[in-house]
Amino acid sequence: MICAGAAAAPALWRLCTGARWPLSGKRRRAAGILCWAAYAKKISIRFCSSRMTLDNINRAAVDRIIRVDHAGEYGADRILAGQMAVLGRTSVGPVIQKMWDQEKAHLKKFSELMVAFRVRPTALMPLWNVMGFALGAGTALLGKEGAMACTVAVEETIAHHYNNQIRMLMEEDPEKYEELLQLIKTIRDEELEHHDTGLYHDAELAPAYTVLKNVIQAGCRAAIYLSERL
Repeated sequence: MICAGAAAAPALWRLCTGARWPLSGKRRRAAGILCWAAYAKKISIRFCSSRMTLDNINRAAVDRIIRVDHAGEYGADRILAGQMAVLGRTSVGPVIQKMWDQEKAHLKKFSELMVAFRVRPTALMPLWNVMGFALGAGTALLGKEGAMACTVAVEETIAHHYNNQIRMLMEEDPEKYEELLQLIKTIRDEELEHHDTGLYHDAELAPAYTVLKNVIQAGCRAAIYLSERL
């Protein structure tokens, strides 16, 4: 996280102070790290109730949840970027754009949580970047129905994954994890809306719909498994 903080220091300096970057060398890196820490503290205060702190949470579980959810939302962002590259100027473009905007908001939330709870991203981010875009563009080349079939397959898998996380947090301590639970529930509900949008826009008319859906879902489950652990 120190390396990430130093790399992001110029942007964070502007975020924290509103000023242009005034320093150089060691002083610049040191100020960047301090600003990163201040930013993390600010996010933590904004998100966390007194019941959920770095000291009293199940760090292993929370790290795993935030890392995999960040990876999943990043993958969704790249899938929709690929779909927009192919279908952005068609009649279904505004529908895809609306879902994409929501996925960007989800990704932003989990990016903030990664800073607040000092969670490292999955090492597979570059792979999900390429594969997500390729999946989105590839299914979009099958037409609107192919893109929507991809949406249905992905969102059904993700909603199931979020439900598993909700059950786990509820069993551990629903009061302590109240805000994290609420966030996951809200995002899950929006993912289910995307699922229903896909069905409404003829996902089931895609070529070899059942086969396509099963293949995509198998890939999603593998991505979830790997992102939790790597």
